[in-house]
Amino acid sequence: MIEVKGIDPKMIANNIDPYEPTHPGELIKDEIEFRGISQKKLADRMGASYTVVNDIINCKRAVNPQYALLFEAALGIPAHILTGLQADFDMLNAKRNQAFAKRLENIRKVAALL
Repeated sequence: MIEVKGIDPKMIANNIDPYEPTHPGELIKDEIEFRGISQKKLADRMGASYTVVNDIINCKRAVNPQYALLFEAALGIPAHILTGLQADFDMLNAKRNQAFAKRLENIRKVAALL
C-alpha cells in the first residue's frame, strides 16, 4: 500500500482495488471472438475438453499453468499473463471474503503477541 503523509491511503489510485476483478476467461473470450474462432474449434486445436475450455471462458473455472500454456500455444497469449490475471482474480476474491478476512485478522492478533 502506498502511503503519502496527509493523504488518505484510500484516495491514492494505486491503492484502489478494481470493482470487478478480471478473470482470464474474459481475455480469452474477447480474443477468440475477435479472431472468429469458436470455443469448440479452440478446444480441438488445444487438444482439450470443450467443457473445460467453455468453463474457463465463462469464468466458471480457474486457468491453471497447464491450460495457460495450452492457450499460449493456441492463441499466442503469453501464459504468464493468464496466470497473473488468475492470481489477481483469486487474491481479490479472497480479500473480499468476510469470513476469511476475519480469520486473517485473528491470526494477525495472535502473531502480534509472539
